[in-house]
Amino acid sequence: MKPLNPAGRLPSTVSAEEALPQALTSAHAAPEDRALFESLAERHYRQAYHIAYRLTGSHADAEDLTQEAMIRAYQSFHRYRRELPFANWLYRIIVNLHIDTLRRRPRAWIDSVDDLPGASDLPDLESDPADRVISRELDARLQQALNQLSREFRTAVVLCDVEGLSYEEIAEVMQCSIGTVRSRIHRGRNQLRRLLGVH
Repeated sequence: MKPLNPAGRLPSTVSAEEALPQALTSAHAAPEDRALFESLAERHYRQAYHIAYRLTGSHADAEDLTQEAMIRAYQSFHRYRRELPFANWLYRIIVNLHIDTLRRRPRAWIDSVDDLPGASDLPDLESDPADRVISRELDARLQQALNQLSREFRTAVVLCDVEGLSYEEIAEVMQCSIGTVRSRIHRGRNQLRRLLGVH
């Protein structure tokens, strides 16, 4: 296994299967907490990556963001309230880390509009090759449009329309009122329609 770098982050070449065990062995926790966290993290890792990809628009950045979020989640797992959904708590960590990254590197946000991903996550190998090409083109077009939204609108739209969270859950993740969530989703959807040429 590859070690953590001095900043405590995993190298981007680490696979999803390697990331979790590395993060867990880098910190100390009670065995029952570690087992519970491993179970929850493995169950939600793919979904976390999917959200990170939609927020960042880049597979490499999504990988880094997901790994960093898992490490942060593990480090603060003692503060996680077990009666609340783990996914919402993890989404909040992902969104906050993404916002922190954008604040630290404002030029990366501007440049990311031009840095479009080339293909969808995992193609369906059973499908017709023409269908896969169309799917990739639609995915790239959607991601390009998402990249042009403000981070607030993009986050709200991704959490609602891609991940299926309720307005209440989104308000909790984004730490804002339900009215603000509704407004961001409405405005974000309108901007997406305009960017995609859908009326």
